[in-house]
Amino acid sequence: MKYLLLLFLISISPTSVFCQVDKDLALPVNWELGYNSDPKTESLNWIPAIVPGAIQLDIAKAEHYGLWYYAENWKNYLWMEDQHFTYRASFKKPELKSNEHFFFISKGIDYDFEILLNGERLFQQEGMFTSVKLDLTDKLMTHNEINIVINPIPKSKSFPADRGQANHSVKPAVSYGWDWHPRLVPSGIWDETGLFVEPENAIDDFRLDYCLNDSLNASSLLLSANGRNLSGCTFIWKLTDHEGKNVLVEKGNFEGDNLIRTAELDQPKLWWPHDQGDPYLYTSRIQLFDKKGKFVQAKESSVGFRRVRLVTNAGCTDPAGYPKSRILPPIQMEINGRRIFCKGTNWVNPEVFPGIITASRYEELIDRAIEANLNIFRIWGGGIINKDSFYSLCDKKGVLVWQEFPLACNKYPDDPHYLQILEQESASIITRLKKHASLVLWCGGNELFNGWSGMDDQSIALRLLNSQCLKFDPTTPFIPTSPIEGVGHGNYVFRLEKTGEEVFEIMNHAHFTAYTEFGMPSPASVDVLRSIIPENELWPPKPGTSWESHHAYNAWGKNTWLMQDMIEDYFGKSNSLEELVIHGQLIQGEGYKYIYEEARRQKPYCSMALNWCYNEPWPTAANNSLLSYPNITKPGFYQVKNACRPVLASATITKFKWKSGELFKTQVWMLSDKPEDVKAGKLKASIVSGNNIYSMGTWNFHTIESNKNLSGPEFTLILPDLQPGTFKLVLEVDGFPELNSEYTLLVGS
Repeated sequence: MKYLLLLFLISISPTSVFCQVDKDLALPVNWELGYNSDPKTESLNWIPAIVPGAIQLDIAKAEHYGLWYYAENWKNYLWMEDQHFTYRASFKKPELKSNEHFFFISKGIDYDFEILLNGERLFQQEGMFTSVKLDLTDKLMTHNEINIVINPIPKSKSFPADRGQANHSVKPAVSYGWDWHPRLVPSGIWDETGLFVEPENAIDDFRLDYCLNDSLNASSLLLSANGRNLSGCTFIWKLTDHEGKNVLVEKGNFEGDNLIRTAELDQPKLWWPHDQGDPYLYTSRIQLFDKKGKFVQAKESSVGFRRVRLVTNAGCTDPAGYPKSRILPPIQMEINGRRIFCKGTNWVNPEVFPGIITASRYEELIDRAIEANLNIFRIWGGGIINKDSFYSLCDKKGVLVWQEFPLACNKYPDDPHYLQILEQESASIITRLKKHASLVLWCGGNELFNGWSGMDDQSIALRLLNSQCLKFDPTTPFIPTSPIEGVGHGNYVFRLEKTGEEVFEIMNHAHFTAYTEFGMPSPASVDVLRSIIPENELWPPKPGTSWESHHAYNAWGKNTWLMQDMIEDYFGKSNSLEELVIHGQLIQGEGYKYIYEEARRQKPYCSMALNWCYNEPWPTAANNSLLSYPNITKPGFYQVKNACRPVLASATITKFKWKSGELFKTQVWMLSDKPEDVKAGKLKASIVSGNNIYSMGTWNFHTIESNKNLSGPEFTLILPDLQPGTFKLVLEVDGFPELNSEYTLLVGS
């Protein structure tokens, strides 16, 4: 424990890289945006700007662009990539008391910018995840104007217009175009920003670090705070429980601008993910008093006590023979000493323009994931680092967060400038997020060891990120990328085009310690399609139209993501859009359900199943997502919900399409991720076709131990003469219908 406390002390930076914004101290500001669509003209048009927001959206409103996600309208925004833009705000010098200061504070400006006050250049920065706090007090005039000049988006000039252009910047690569994201690169002020009056004596940042003992029944605490003009000020710090009762109180004096205090807490209530216990949160609150004892300021944050470890998966034994080498890297999540199965999903930024994401938007999506029985988000490295409200909501609701840095599918360089910005941005990201109980894993980025990226363990960028995580957040695990050895990315389609293998066969032969990406495409609902595709293009779907812009064709291979030819190979030619959508969404649901259940059947060697992907930043025509933009469930969402229930009956399947007279085989299971034992019971398996029920057998299973599975017998049945169309394999548990499962399959003519 002394070693860990020493690491905590080392991790404290002398100055805060994260600004906490007190909205009550904000001065009302009207922002304007200066632009000109003709780069040859030096004069600017000035229009109202929404802050936080996006340059593109302000201009689109002023120039009456059509809805950016309808048809091909997104192409109207491409000219903005290479322009300079200016935000400005005019304000009178506020009446300040002798002990007050006046600040410009921003939690996020995208991406390369400079700040001027009354024509004087005060600040320059590259990087959208490092906050800015400037004391303007001594530079104020009677009338003032602040300008924020946004430079053109960063691009590696030697690369075509794709994600490769992001390989020298710490800017999300997804904006440069992906198989589910248009080429729309946001720019501008994207997080809370404004002008603020603050007291002379002020705490800028404070945090509570802790280290639980091996028995998890006591914790060493480390309170740290920093700010300005704090010497001689006094403080009262309180830790209160969920009911508002004080469990610890500390009082004292500041002897400088930095404070470090230690304390001990007995019998802390532990924070758990929502499916394993109570996500219990304490409140840590500090009050500041000036030298005369007058109250000046208060800050607070939530604290969840939990111990997270990434441990070696069961079955990863030492390699035999010599020379000895390492076993597969650990990817088993252990929370508070309990190994849990991570049933989750890959989260992508829910808007193309991050500036318009709100806390309520985050909450709607997080609640949906909990509804689907998911317990972890992988925050994919191609996207943004989310706003503070996202992580606070995950803390409150008990959803684990695997956080990647903004590196994805590129070979990021070892040149000094890039590494300098990466060091700056990673320090800001880690310092801001480390306090959250939900944060359980840092990851360097997405698919950086793959052939198209070409990075490895010795890449300086990844070594830097590892060292940054150790420096600022030593108790949270780190992995360099996903996938690592033993971990699977893929499969992404229901049936492989080259071999004809279906997802059932692929998963039955797969053997991975974790499945951290896998996908099943489907078309969006008819209502969504009508909202994005012009009526004259709607039916039949064709490449080269809005269908292609919205990722139905040539998104990732010629036939993805609509895959109409495969759908019609199973069900026959579609006579309408509605028919195509129904069949495509059925396939997605059955495929996703099978992957999640098979991954769970491979527990404990397998420890994770996270689909690609959960949500969308704009409405796609076809995609692997469970939710269409902005939060519209596909049928596959409910199949995942069923597959991820804490306890359920489950069955192996060998293929989707059958013929009457074939031998149908299945092995039955009882799957459990519950932290408690499950009572013994009786399972019955049947084939159901229309009103006909054909019994396959029964299984009397014994008590299921907590967080474990039971494998059952294999049942067989010669399929009777079934009518062409769909039929079901049905599993029923006597007296417990909530554990029943069913699988929709196809019988050919």
